[in-house]
Amino acid sequence: MKLDNKKIFQTLNPNKIWVPVIIGLAIVFAMFYFDPSVTKDSLKSIFDASVPWVILAVVVILFRDAGYVYRIREVTGKHLTWKRSVYTIILWEFASAVTPSVVGGSAVAIFILNKEGIKLGRAVAYVMVTAILDNLFFVIGAPIILFFARGEIFPSSKMLEVHLENSMEAIFWISYSLYATYSIVMAAALFYRPRVFKWVLIKVFSIKWLRKWKHDAQEYGDQIIEASKELSGKRWNYWLPIVTATIFIWSSRYLMLNALISAFVPLVAHEHVIVFARQVIMWIVMMISPTPGSSGTAEFFFGQFFTEFLNDYTFVTSILWRLLSYYPYLILGAIFLPRWVKQVFFKKKQKNPKQDVSGN
Repeated sequence: MKLDNKKIFQTLNPNKIWVPVIIGLAIVFAMFYFDPSVTKDSLKSIFDASVPWVILAVVVILFRDAGYVYRIREVTGKHLTWKRSVYTIILWEFASAVTPSVVGGSAVAIFILNKEGIKLGRAVAYVMVTAILDNLFFVIGAPIILFFARGEIFPSSKMLEVHLENSMEAIFWISYSLYATYSIVMAAALFYRPRVFKWVLIKVFSIKWLRKWKHDAQEYGDQIIEASKELSGKRWNYWLPIVTATIFIWSSRYLMLNALISAFVPLVAHEHVIVFARQVIMWIVMMISPTPGSSGTAEFFFGQFFTEFLNDYTFVTSILWRLLSYYPYLILGAIFLPRWVKQVFFKKKQKNPKQDVSGN
């Protein structure tokens, strides 16, 4: 197995932060100039926010990040120190923020873990485990959430044109079906029949018009087999902490918005459930976004899903939501990346200075 370092560093490029920033700002300015409900008073309404609720939103998002750090340390069997786990998560989040959601930062995460001293096969296994667990949170959680939301999962037709509501629901079910299929296939390949998966993969890519990707498919099959070997024999005391951490991570991510909306408008218990549920649905829809970090797509869908709760506060809440949940990782990634490169690629030179001319 080989990693294309050139492509990895093209992704881990601090200059790339401008692409999602520009897209996000373009959407914000478009909303400001073309949406009649967005005015100068809408911007001033940010001062109506309840400070304790905003602080709670910040605390919850910090809990989410702490959950990520804890999970990657547990997944790697505590191979990473707390400090190295923090670096890994910040750079992983940065990679996800500058790549389309449908692509994600998995290749970069494998590269980072490998450079942190984890064998490539194990790095692939660890990243695949986290990806499968994240996907299963949606695959298993979405039907449960649909049940508790009591049919109020999608914005009502009073807020949307009927055809847009139907389109949004269709996008959700298409996205859900794709991710459910992917998760089931990958889980089966990783934990049940990795060699069968590789055989099927090679057969599929032996078709004439897919043949040019056959080598890549074979290499991917080898990665699955090696990753499966690394994970075989893991007991419940390995899986329980990382499964629990996954639920905690995603719940914290969504509860942050519950707190942020509560900073502007009071929500009763059932409304909290609906807000939480709609975030899960919105996230699945956003997963097929072609823009870096779902820039533009996130801002658009936020208004569609939550206007009925926020009304005049929708615009400022969407800005705060992205400022807390997205843009910090662009900034932190740009700050931490040069430090990480220096630590990882030049630490040997620092630890092993040149010998003097006497040969001592």
